[in-house]
Amino acid sequence: MGEGLILGAIAGDIIGSIYEFNSTKNYDFLLFSDSSTYTDDTVMTVANADWLVTSDPLKGIMLDFGNRYTNSYGGRFFGWLLSENPQPYNSWGNGSAMRVSPIGWAFDTLEETLVAAKQSAEVTHNHPEGIKGAQVTAACIYWARKGKSKQEIKEYVEALFGYDLNRTCDEIRSNYQFEPSCQKTVPESIIAFLESTDFENAIRLAVSLGGDADTMGAITGGIAEAYYGGVPEHISKEVLKRLPDEFIEVMQKFYQKFVEKDVR
Repeated sequence: MGEGLILGAIAGDIIGSIYEFNSTKNYDFLLFSDSSTYTDDTVMTVANADWLVTSDPLKGIMLDFGNRYTNSYGGRFFGWLLSENPQPYNSWGNGSAMRVSPIGWAFDTLEETLVAAKQSAEVTHNHPEGIKGAQVTAACIYWARKGKSKQEIKEYVEALFGYDLNRTCDEIRSNYQFEPSCQKTVPESIIAFLESTDFENAIRLAVSLGGDADTMGAITGGIAEAYYGGVPEHISKEVLKRLPDEFIEVMQKFYQKFVEKDVR
């Protein structure tokens, strides 16, 4: 965390961005290219961080950021952004999980974390599976930053959320393909983290599963950052070069409000 920013999910998003619609199952893929960029995963992650910093209504913040930074939104979410009266649309898509990483850092109890993750999801993804995907992602970050072991995190996820984590990345990769649901991306992203040895390895495992690479990178990256204690400098430098100043400022304020107290 030396740079004073929470960047794990954003790094995973940017690294996975060029493989979202051009999937790879090659572990040794290129981490960054000239085409690597932030996507809607990052925009909505920053929006959630801003919500936690300002306590302004999340719906309005998401609409503001979403309409000012139009980056590869899914069809239903894009329709929500453009609606005259945006309402939740009962989605179980992984858009709820991709944006919640700041929530995993912001609270002192699991109960508060789960409540906030539910609030974040319900703005758009009010289907039970959409809510669960957001809650389990935020909970994994919470447990990781609280020093829980991978085995403990695995057991907590299986007991509280019922996800099957008894697979390996190799087993998943063999027949996996693009999948937008929480049900078929969040468990796989957690498995990539559980199998990893460091932050970069976690992202490589998630992206090389051959699925929704930017979102799975974001989910895995958020958890891995909390567990391994940050994002490696060679990755964070590339990430920061690709972010608008406004995003960096929001994430700095978030860090100062919620994270500095834990790392002093």
